[in-house]
Amino acid sequence: MSEQNIREVVKQKYGAAALRVQDGGSSCCGGSPAVGGGCDPITSNLYSTQQGGEVPDEALQASLGCGNPTALAQLHPGETVLDLGSGGGIDVLLSARRVGPAGKAYGLDMTDEMLALARANQRKAGVENVEFLKGEIENIPLPDNSVDVIISNCVINLSTDKDRVLREAFRVLKPGGRFAVSDVVVTGEIPAAIRKRVELWIGCIAGALRNTDYEAKLAAAGFEDIDLEPTRIYKVEDARQFLAGQGIDVDTIAPQVDGKFMSAFVRARKPGAES
Repeated sequence: MSEQNIREVVKQKYGAAALRVQDGGSSCCGGSPAVGGGCDPITSNLYSTQQGGEVPDEALQASLGCGNPTALAQLHPGETVLDLGSGGGIDVLLSARRVGPAGKAYGLDMTDEMLALARANQRKAGVENVEFLKGEIENIPLPDNSVDVIISNCVINLSTDKDRVLREAFRVLKPGGRFAVSDVVVTGEIPAAIRKRVELWIGCIAGALRNTDYEAKLAAAGFEDIDLEPTRIYKVEDARQFLAGQGIDVDTIAPQVDGKFMSAFVRARKPGAES
């Protein structure tokens, strides 16, 4: 599948997810939530009850992330935050509250339906220090050295040009600015055919990097103080029903994939003095 085709499929899937939420349904990739309200163990139970109460239900329902970057990132009053692939806006709205009226939170998304949902959620939340931008994470529509913190929730893995995403993130960060994202990473070798199917379960369409490759790409973009902290390790039992439905003998592949996919909190810093 070409880069353009992948982008279009991602747009379609996330656009459809936004429309399902607007119609009162679930954002789940397959359209049906699992028991307990989440789509599956990847996207469920990521936000506290307190955080859920700070945003409209539609923002929480539209979350297709794999982590909670606003809980892990160190945000300070007055800072400018950018969320790459902001979806229904939950992380932008939570960040806006963290940085306060003197700060600003941007959300960047390429999907019209998600942007419409996010702006509606902003109006419901009554949060003014927020701006949602249309664009691609490979071409961030902001000036150089304009952002204190970049967050993202399980979106960079969807890009077919991660090097460009990281270079763009580096460009828009101020000297001393922080990169603080949640993403899916892989450890060790996994057969390509199996990996593809497990990734479909994890993120609709995913292209998760090996942890060592992620670190190398961040360094190549110019970042320092790079750290990957596992936040949720996926066991093959979590995906048993999905994989069996794909015609996979789960017990046979278990030793090859068990515990090798994980959500991680990825931290890095742009060199230079803190702004």
